[in-house]
Amino acid sequence: MHLVCLDLEGVLVPEIWIAFAEATRINELRLTTRDISDYDQLMKHRIAILRANGLRLGDIQEVIAGLSPLDGALAFLGSLREMTQVIILSDTFSEFASPLMRTLGWPTLFCNSLVVSPDGSIEGYTLRQKEGKRRAVEALQSIGYTVVAAGDSYNDLSMLKQADRGVLFRAPDSIRKEFSDFPAVDEYAELLDEISSVLQPMIARRNR
Repeated sequence: MHLVCLDLEGVLVPEIWIAFAEATRINELRLTTRDISDYDQLMKHRIAILRANGLRLGDIQEVIAGLSPLDGALAFLGSLREMTQVIILSDTFSEFASPLMRTLGWPTLFCNSLVVSPDGSIEGYTLRQKEGKRRAVEALQSIGYTVVAAGDSYNDLSMLKQADRGVLFRAPDSIRKEFSDFPAVDEYAELLDEISSVLQPMIARRNR
């Protein structure tokens, strides 16, 4: 039994906060989990900027509605789902996710949620679970799954370490150098090959 866990932003779809930073021309919002390892610090920084500029959830959702999957992501996901089940483990929020999941064909998504005031202002966020990515992989392993995981940011590292095989995909050089024990690839064909190298022997044994 095997499956694949993928990060969402930067792996299958563009980074939401970078897209929003470009739309609003607020460069401070370009910071992501590739830049800041402390997720709580990052989110408090983002929420403070939104509040200072009078920006609300609807403003972000409007930008998200215009995003498309990264080039090659749909074909990659299709090939992968022919091979095994896929779960998206993301630190995005359910209030952001629906348009993105629609464009990806509604894969299974585990994510977090926002605390939103009646006027649409984002006041905070609620984690589905602390260390949610790692603990999801751990739970899947506890019921007999071999897990291959791929991500690009600091918040993916605990997931990659817990997985039976972890792969960095389009990660920045700083993360690649600091965590050089993980294979690092930049193209979907390469990522599919890394995943296949783990899953294909298991699939072959199953089909004997």
